[in-house]
Amino acid sequence: MTNQALVIGASGIVGSAVSRQLVREGWAVAGLARRPSAEPGIAPISADLLDPPVLAAALSSLSPTHVFLTTWSRQASEAENIRVNAQMIRNVLDAVRPSGSVRHVALVTGLKHYLGPFEAYGKGALPQTPFREEQGRLDVDNFYYAQEDEVFAAAARDGFNWSVHRPHTVTGVAVGNAMNMATTLAVYASICRFTGRPFRFPGSEVQWNSLTDMTDADQLARHLHWAASTPAAANQAFNIVNGDVFRWKWMWSRIADWFGIEAAPFDAPAPLEQQMADDAPIWAEMAQRFGLAEANIDTLISPWHTDADLGRPIEVVTDMSKSRKLGFLDYQASDEAFFQVFARLRERKLIP
Repeated sequence: MTNQALVIGASGIVGSAVSRQLVREGWAVAGLARRPSAEPGIAPISADLLDPPVLAAALSSLSPTHVFLTTWSRQASEAENIRVNAQMIRNVLDAVRPSGSVRHVALVTGLKHYLGPFEAYGKGALPQTPFREEQGRLDVDNFYYAQEDEVFAAAARDGFNWSVHRPHTVTGVAVGNAMNMATTLAVYASICRFTGRPFRFPGSEVQWNSLTDMTDADQLARHLHWAASTPAAANQAFNIVNGDVFRWKWMWSRIADWFGIEAAPFDAPAPLEQQMADDAPIWAEMAQRFGLAEANIDTLISPWHTDADLGRPIEVVTDMSKSRKLGFLDYQASDEAFFQVFARLRERKLIP
């Protein structure tokens, strides 16, 4: 029997990567997004996850064996994040229930499971690093927990297996994505090269000096496929990172070298939301001069999210032992993951 995948959020960094991975593995893939793009081997489905009748109609002809939940919607408060994002998960799982075909549901969340939501990010009593899956939930409201609870309840009711995947910051290519550090840094570095501005690290001194890790979208996609295909991985939550560690004071120079600029020495945090606040006209000028495909800088960058990640006042390192013990041994060098994203952005004429 051919595996039939339904990827929710198929136009995003993670959703597009897992869709391509599953096609390579010979799966039949349907990709749902509000504005799905045309991708070889992926059946596009357009629907609003907060409109149950429209969503049910859009999915009525499908009989997915596997559902991959790779999207979220940013709201003004954590209470709204919980309400909206839990509702989206519930609506999807309600819409696929009539088919009776679902065997596995994979949910992508992240390290805010350990660090807390944006309103309380990296504050209060946090678990020791490296973060391990057996560390329990924080005593704070968190939309990741609400998403998990929706999956767990549906699994108990409908009899499918589940997996939860917790990446660190994800690198990949997806225009218009709300959590897009690699593209944000590529645009920032390109502007620094064009204007001669110093390439300043936007985050905290702790992040500059401490060990950290990241997750490439293709590494996460391989992990999602592995968990969906490995019986021992059923009904488990997993951390997923590239497998290496680095310090940003090293990585910042690596990124600067790729763009042919010099990394400024760290002196104080320089958030990108402030540094790039007036860069829209500069980017529009660059788009015209270099023939770029996107002249609207706000479509490409998410400085608020990059600032949140790089501004954390604590070390963030992730343990991968649980996956390793069960057989997932893939590895991706994090600097090369950045370079691959930069090269793809340049190929698509999204940066000069």
